[in-house]
Amino acid sequence: MLAPTIVFDLDGTLVDTAPDLIETLNVVFEREGMPPVDYDTARNLIGGGAKAMLVRGIESEGRIVEPAKLQQMFDDFIAYYTAHVADRSRPFPGLIDALDTLAERGCRFAVCTNKLEGLSRLLLEKLELTARFEAICGQDTFRIQKPDPEILRRTITAAGGNLRHAVMIGDSATDIHTARNAGIPVIAVDFGYSESPVAEFKPDQVISHFSELPAAVAAFISAH
Repeated sequence: MLAPTIVFDLDGTLVDTAPDLIETLNVVFEREGMPPVDYDTARNLIGGGAKAMLVRGIESEGRIVEPAKLQQMFDDFIAYYTAHVADRSRPFPGLIDALDTLAERGCRFAVCTNKLEGLSRLLLEKLELTARFEAICGQDTFRIQKPDPEILRRTITAAGGNLRHAVMIGDSATDIHTARNAGIPVIAVDFGYSESPVAEFKPDQVISHFSELPAAVAAFISAH
């Protein structure tokens, strides 16, 4: 049986990026004279890219900003975050061992994220993870964002994978819908940034630690 291509979401799935993203959000807000967003609230704002996080944060404060101001805040966000992308962000527990186990079984890996590709590569490089992935695709790689299934299909192709032998790993409704729309099985992690319990979105399986991932992938292989 052909080993699958395993496609991971990045923020909240592969890496706990919340500490650096939330710090960046609140630095930008402070510069604008806005109060900080508390950590638990801000954690659920992550997903969809930096601009989406900014918009959600602004809306959580009951504010509206003009497009030019939003663009300036976005530029400030990207500049600060680029300089602090891996200050406190770390892979989730068990990830490295899971990747090692799956690689030994012949699996290939890719990243499909709504984060900008350059920031995704910079983060993974600083965490010494880049070489593990055959493709790292962001919202600007193909100018397509999740939940459009085409970004997932193109990511699998870029990784040299087969659409009929692929599994998506994510932490949100967006990831699950993307995989569903692409006709690809999806495993959800329940330790990410989903505002609602991820099981509510009916992924094929939910795991609570990366130590569970090799067995979950093996189950898909045997079932297909």
